[in-house]
Parts: sequence; structure tokens; C-alpha cells
Amino acid sequence: MGFIRSAFASSGLGQPERWLLNFFGGEDTAAGVRVTPETAMTYSAFYAAVRVITEDVSSCPLPVFERQEKGKRLAVEHPLYGVLNQVANPLMTAVTLRKLLQAYALTWGNGVAVLGGNGAGDVTGLYPLRPDRLYIEVEEYEPGLPTVLYRYTTGSGKALVYFPDEVLHIAGLGFDGIRGYSVVHQARTSIGLGLATERFGANWFGNGSRPAGVLTHPGAVSEGARERMRTDWQNMHKGLDNAHKMAILEEGVTWQSIGIPPEDAQFLETRQFGVEEMARWFRLPPHKLAQLLRATFSNIEHQGIDYVNSSLRSWLVEWEQQIMFRCLTAAERARYFVEHNTDQLTKGDFKTQMEGWAVGRNWGIWNADEIREKVGDNPLPDGKGQAYLVPLNMVPAVSPEEAEAAAAKPAPELPAPPPADDEGQGEDDPNDPARSRGLRGRGVEARRRMAKAFSPLLVDADRRLAKLEQAEVRKLVRKHLDLDRAERAGSISTFLAAVWELLTGTVRAKTAERLEPILQQLAAEVVTDAAADVAYTGTVDLSRFVTAYTASHVDYRVNSEYGQIRAAVERDPEEPQAEVEKVLDRWVTERPEQTARWESNQLSNAAARETWRTAGVARVTWVTNGDTCPFCTALDGRTVDIDTPFVAAGAEVGLGKQLQVERKTFHPPLHPECDCNIVNS
Repeated sequence: MGFIRSAFASSGLGQPERWLLNFFGGEDTAAGVRVTPETAMTYSAFYAAVRVITEDVSSCPLPVFERQEKGKRLAVEHPLYGVLNQVANPLMTAVTLRKLLQAYALTWGNGVAVLGGNGAGDVTGLYPLRPDRLYIEVEEYEPGLPTVLYRYTTGSGKALVYFPDEVLHIAGLGFDGIRGYSVVHQARTSIGLGLATERFGANWFGNGSRPAGVLTHPGAVSEGARERMRTDWQNMHKGLDNAHKMAILEEGVTWQSIGIPPEDAQFLETRQFGVEEMARWFRLPPHKLAQLLRATFSNIEHQGIDYVNSSLRSWLVEWEQQIMFRCLTAAERARYFVEHNTDQLTKGDFKTQMEGWAVGRNWGIWNADEIREKVGDNPLPDGKGQAYLVPLNMVPAVSPEEAEAAAAKPAPELPAPPPADDEGQGEDDPNDPARSRGLRGRGVEARRRMAKAFSPLLVDADRRLAKLEQAEVRKLVRKHLDLDRAERAGSISTFLAAVWELLTGTVRAKTAERLEPILQQLAAEVVTDAAADVAYTGTVDLSRFVTAYTASHVDYRVNSEYGQIRAAVERDPEEPQAEVEKVLDRWVTERPEQTARWESNQLSNAAARETWRTAGVARVTWVTNGDTCPFCTALDGRTVDIDTPFVAAGAEVGLGKQLQVERKTFHPPLHPECDCNIVNS
């Protein structure tokens, strides 16, 4: 009794140690079944849940990476790489070791392995410790400073003690942040019910698939006769081989069933419920335990992805962080890290994978060799698979500095056209209408691509201009408008005069200085493409045209901005500062995008038209982008002489809804949101 008292005293009646429970045959449950980690593994649903998680966690590659300035590099030379992915110790592969520790963590609550080698930074192996021989002791020698000791007893009875920096500890959900709960202990009632249900089913079939009952005799039966009657009845009718045999009852003996039929006890439903219970305990979708009652072909793939993100993710992160904490030094953690690869668990069917890889390939995310590596194929020969693809309507964005440098270069001069033959326009003549028709429209996408590429440069330049104007106008507001009402009476006209002087002086010069180089370069790019579009090899110089175009744009802007400021002052002459500030804010937040969209489209079409005029093209056609705009759709396909406007000044255009056009329109855009183009005809 002294041993029993000391055992309970050291372990505690409320939370006895695992070895003590095993000593007495495990934990009894309300179902009448004792549950231990060993008996729990005989329950199919529990075993399946443990197997699913352990096999999926251990099968995920766990490479070691080295951080780079950009991205990461596979560090196969690190000694930890081989331990985690190839051989864990002389007796176990990496998969076996990881599977074992994960199973220990799921059943006993803790999976612990001793670090081989010289500890963190030089781990040459991992050696698992059996949880039934392991006791994790947590003591607080000082408040808030716990000390952990891993006490282990070998098979020969030798006692060993390990410190935290000597082990890799994978723990489940726990109560103290160090030791994990045993799922067997926590779920013992559910597991016991499942085991009891299976034992009941086995006994039911073992007794000829019949419930228990009694034999009754009308008279008195001696003890020996009762025993012989029971033995004879069991020998004749017990077991599946004797099921459904005919029974012959003599001397008034009758049979009376006293058990509950399985269909009344909902035997099958209880077994299904047990599977769902295990799924809940392990946070698994039921289909992972072969419970497919509510699974469909449309949702099971997404359930599989959710399983990785919800069930496995916490375990994967636990492994990664514990390995980083225990197997790498602090200096190494700044350079190296481990990360599971779950691609094999989340990939879809072959068709879905191919569609995803095609999207990545077409958008320039992967090259052919990278995709071939994902499916296990070797790279293409001679580096043919290393090229990246991008859509035709996408080009890399250019920085403002690159644009300014490019704008400083003179516009390219094309070589002079070759002399014509004696018969005029022959089969190879570049101005042959048949050849031009074959090339027609080729430049539309190219011009849209150029406009899109130069748009960020225009946005950046105009935003800087807007901020300059905002700062300068605010100075004038403080000087002329931030006064008492009495003093402000004659200052509004002075303020407007000062704004006009600012706009026609500093702003006009700065606008031309910042925008013209970008517009010159855009025009030069369009000229090259538009000339090729009609096979023209002569020289086209639009530098003067762009200078005049820029001056016209600047004049329009100066008058428009002055009108906006004047209207703002007139809306609230008593307190005009707030209205002026609204205008300045719109210039900074809205105007740059509007300017870039309008100018990039207008200049690209204007430069193409001027190039075709030089090349001798006689007619041009309006081409819309989409069919949602009633104004542009009305012009789609309209062909005019190159010197004739598509829409006269003051005319109306549209389908149903009409738009009055205030200027002669020789080319798009027709309105602020228009992104139409012209092509040669």
C-alpha cells in the first residue's frame, strides 16, 4: 500500500501520469471500455485520423532555404537538409522519423527526438524517444522562469536526462505551452464509445447475429440440466456458421429475446457518428476518414484544399518553427529557414493544373523550364525553355528618368525610299494598295501599347506640375485672400491677376518643359510603327509638329485653369479660400490621370495621321475599342479623306443619345473617356 500511496501522491488523483494509467490498464470510460494509446489505435476511425495526418505531414518535402537579397536559394549543402529530407538516423529515413514524431504528438501529445551531432547549427541526426518511457518535467525555480527536463528511461532501465536545447519537441495543443494534451486522454469517451460499438457488433455476429435471450422451461430444472441446456444451445447456434439453423425445443422449452435489435439501437448510425466524432477531434473533413455521405465531386477538391489550410497548416508551422528554434543557431536563423512544400496536396486534376500553368506561362510568371520542373520533366535543350512570354498589349513600365533620357535622343530618321521602276507601282512597291491592305490595322494594338507605356510618365510629370501649381496658388491665397472681410474687398481682382500672371509665366514654361520631351518620344515611337504599317521608308520628322501641339495644349490648359480658379472665387466671394482649395486638390488627385489618358491617345493618333499624310495615304477609318459608347459606335468604320474631319465643329453624333462636338475632329479621342483609333484605308 505504501507504493500505491506514493504513486498517487506524486502523480495526483486528478491528473495521474500516463505510466500509472497504463499500469492499471488504461482509463475506464462510461462505455465500459478502457482506453490507452495502444487500444485507441485498434479503433479504425482513430487510426485512420492519425494515419492521414502523419502521412501527409511527413510526405511534404521540408527543404532548407537560404535567404537571398531577392528571393531564396535551396541550401542542399546544409547538414540539416539531409536529416530532414533523406536520412534522419542510421536506422530511419527522414519520412519514417517525421511520421513517428507526428504520431507521438497526436496520440501521446508530445513527439520528442534527441539532436545528434553538436546541437543547434550542427545537427547530424534525430533520434526519437518513446513517449511511454518519457516524462517531461516542468519546474519553476523562479516565478515566470520555468525549467524543462526530459527524463527518459531506456529499455535496459538506464535513466537519462535531456535539456531543451538537446531535443526537438513537437507538441500538440497544450495547457502550459510546453507539453501537449494527449488526444487519447481528451477523447477517451468518444474512443471508448467507438470501441464499445465495434465490440458489440463483433459479439452480435459472433452469436449468430441474434440478440441475447433466455430459454424457459415450464417445470423445475436442476443446476446440471440448466448448464447442459445452455452449453448445447450455444454449441448449436453460436457463431456465423451456425446462424439461421433451425432450433428444436422439447418438453415445453421456449425462447424469449431480451436484447434490443440493432436497428432499434441505431447501430449503423452510431458507427457513422463515431467516424464524425474522430473527424471533429482531429479537425479533419469527414471524407479523409472515408466518410463520403455528404461529399460530392464538386466540393471534395475544395475540402481537400481546406484540409491543408486548416488541419495541416498548424502542424506544418509547428514543425518549421521548432526546427528553426532547436536545430539552427540564432545567427543561422537570420540566414536560413525551412518551409514545407504542399503543392502535391493542393494540386487539382490534370486539366486544372494545365490551365493554371498555361495562365502563368502566358502572363510571364513562369517559363517553360519552370513548368517542366513542376511536372518532373527535364529542361528543354539549348536553353529554349528559359524565355518568358508576355501579352502583346503589355510592356514594362518606364521610369521618369528613363523617359527623360530617351526624350533627349533625336527622333530616328528612316532611310530614303528606293527609286521606283519604269512601270510605276509594281508587285513589290511599298505603296501598292494591295500590300497596304495586308498590313492595315497592324499598328492599332501597337499604338495602344505605346500609349499605355507612356501614360505613367505623363501622370508623373503632370502630378509634379499640379503640386507646383498648388503650392504657388496657395501662396497667393494666403497673400490676397486670407484677410479680414473688409480688407478683402479689393483683393479678389488682385488675386486673379496674380494667378493669371503665375499661369502664363511660370506654369506655362514648366508645363512645356516637362511634357514636351515625353510627347516627342511618344511621337517618334508612333512614327516608326505607322510608317512600317504602310511600308513607307521615307523620312518623317514630327518634332515641329509636336512642339506646336504641346504649345496648343499648354494654351488650352492655362485658360482652363484660370477659368476654374475664377469660377471658384465667384461661387463664394465672401469666403473663396475653401472653393479654391477644392480646385487645387482636383488638379493633384484627378487631373494627372485625365491628362495622361487624353494626351497619350490623342497624340498617338495625330502622329499616325501625320505620318500617313507624308506617306501619301489618302483615306483613314475610325475604329472603336468595344461597342458600349453610343457616340464612338456611331463613328465605327466611318472612312473619310485624310484631310477631312470625321465630325465637323458644332455637329452632333451618337446613337440615340447625342453628343455635340465643339471642334473639328480629324482623329480620336472624341470625348474624355474615348480610346478609339484610326487606321489607314
